[in-house]
Amino acid sequence: MSADIDPFYAISISGLAHRLKAEGRSVIHMEFGQPSTGAPKRAIEAAHAVLDSEAMGYWESAPLKARICRHYAEAYGVEVSPNRITLTCGASPALVLALSSTFKPGDVIAMARPGYVAYRNTVKALHMVPLEIACGAETRFQLTAQTLAALEPAPAGVIIASPANPTGTVIPKDELAAIAKVCRERGIRIVSDEIYHGLTYAEPAHSTLEFEPRAIVVNSFSKYFSMAGWRLGWLIVPPEQAARSVAYMGALFLTAPSLAQHAALVAMDCRDELEGHLDTYRANRSLLLEALPKLGLEKIAPPDGAFYIYADVGRLTDDSLAFCKQLLGDTGVATAPGVDFDPVDGKRFIRMSFAVSTPEIEDALSRLQPWFERAWAKAAA
Repeated sequence: MSADIDPFYAISISGLAHRLKAEGRSVIHMEFGQPSTGAPKRAIEAAHAVLDSEAMGYWESAPLKARICRHYAEAYGVEVSPNRITLTCGASPALVLALSSTFKPGDVIAMARPGYVAYRNTVKALHMVPLEIACGAETRFQLTAQTLAALEPAPAGVIIASPANPTGTVIPKDELAAIAKVCRERGIRIVSDEIYHGLTYAEPAHSTLEFEPRAIVVNSFSKYFSMAGWRLGWLIVPPEQAARSVAYMGALFLTAPSLAQHAALVAMDCRDELEGHLDTYRANRSLLLEALPKLGLEKIAPPDGAFYIYADVGRLTDDSLAFCKQLLGDTGVATAPGVDFDPVDGKRFIRMSFAVSTPEIEDALSRLQPWFERAWAKAAA
């Protein structure tokens, strides 16, 4: 029996945005969490060289897996052996592998609400049971060790994300350690989505592997490395689960894209260019944090990392999808409805991605200011 899952409404917003652009409208895409920049220049040059010299085929890059291991040693002080890493066709397949190779149908998987739409949808599609736990400003929109300790019965697993989508909030080091301790004591398997690592604006994010060696980690080249279209990610599992992960990957997806693997190996050493992207996001974040309260959007999640603003528009609407469509039609600024990330309370939130150029942020704000002035005037009438 197939499982019913919710649509990803931001896709419909994006479709409308592209139709408006085809009609000649000026559109600013802030609806998707993808960098507007491309892969690093040297990575693209490497890809061209491979295209000119190799036929390619089904392949898993041993040098890339070794380089990822080095990254974990340098960034987190964690030793990861190459056999624990499975290269995947992006983070979404990595999540499918993580869940399907670890849990069984009927298992309860806890997660924060709001959270990335694919968490609950993938869990449901695999005939598991998502346990969405409302998380508000008082916990920085994140699960806590105390919350997990109080769940009865204990879920089979939990998905955590730090920095998180849609809020950008980061779980502090001490809290992450406490979550790991509670999960270890209660037999809760951790799936840690670390796709936004490298994109923080104060302290670096910590990997769950620092506190729980048996955590399952999902990551990708899509965000920090600016390679969303290359569809390449990785999954880290405990040693005893490595063969199972490889078997699932081969059966479901064969291998990750060969060309992307060649490019990614080079991209991992293009830090100067990639840190320049982070500087742009930091500038965009500052512009939005200064401007949005002046537009009446004073309640936002603290964007410690990633490249999102999750803003409360509840005084203007109780239908965030209709709100985003109207905003797009009137201004050409595409945003994502909060209902994607929270089917209960998300009707009063929208998410803006600031992974675009700074001139685009400035243009968007110039369009949004008069629109929100009119919206507030209409609400007060």
